[in-house]
Order: sequence, then C-alpha cells, then structure tokens
Amino acid sequence: MLRRLLRAKDRMDAASHEEWPVERLASASGVSEAHFARSFKDAFGVPPHRYLLTRRIERAKALLRDTDTPIIDIALETGWQSLGTFGRVFKDITGESPTELRAREQAAQHALDEVPHCYVSAAYRPNLTMAVSEKRRQDAADKDDGD
Repeated sequence: MLRRLLRAKDRMDAASHEEWPVERLASASGVSEAHFARSFKDAFGVPPHRYLLTRRIERAKALLRDTDTPIIDIALETGWQSLGTFGRVFKDITGESPTELRAREQAAQHALDEVPHCYVSAAYRPNLTMAVSEKRRQDAADKDDGD
C-alpha cells in the first residue's frame, strides 16, 4: 500500500500546480477514495489536500525568494485561481504576505549555495499540522482574549 501512496504523492509533487481531488489520487493509486484518504493521512501525517497545500506554499516561497516573477504569476503557477485566495492562504500559513516575504528574503544575504537543497527545502517547509480554518479561529480567539 505504501508504494501506491508514494506513487500518488510523487504525482502531486511533480505537478503540484494541478488540481488533485481525492478521486484522481485514489485512481492513480488503484484504491477506493475513502481508503486512500485514510491511508495517506496515516502514512504521511496529513491529509492529501493539506500535503498539496504545503507543496504549493513551499514552491511559492522559493519563487518569491529566488525570482522577480510578479506575484500574480507565482499564484497562478503554483495552482491558485486568484491572487486574493493565494495571498490570504499564504499569510495564514506563513504569517506574512507574499510581498513581505519577498522583501525580507531578498534583503537578507544568503549563502544557500553551500547548503544541500533538501535541507533548504525542509527549513522552508510550512508546518501545516492544523487546518488553515482552525488556525484562523485560533488567531481570532487569541485576539478576542487580548482585548
């Protein structure tokens, strides 16, 4: 089963900008949708949608850091249908807007050429142990408690 899950995960990694509904992933794995979703979460610790979201944010951060591509193009290239959704989700996950991240990253001096790419990717990988909607509710509750 792990080999089948890895096949689906590899396809998401190779084309994270595409839509990957559970039906498509299950079909690529040759198992039922419910079994796939349950098994994926058990194997990788996050549901398939959250894993895909992590990959998209990771790719967007790299493009923001390493290129001067307009933010709208990065949003579309990484799989979002609108700049507004991209910006909102990006800020919810990373804590800063795409513009703020780009400015901060490009202002800092980097010696990343000497660091293996896998370490750089792991360091910049967003931590999505909770759903974005849960994080928003938690942030709102924290603001209400502070007032």
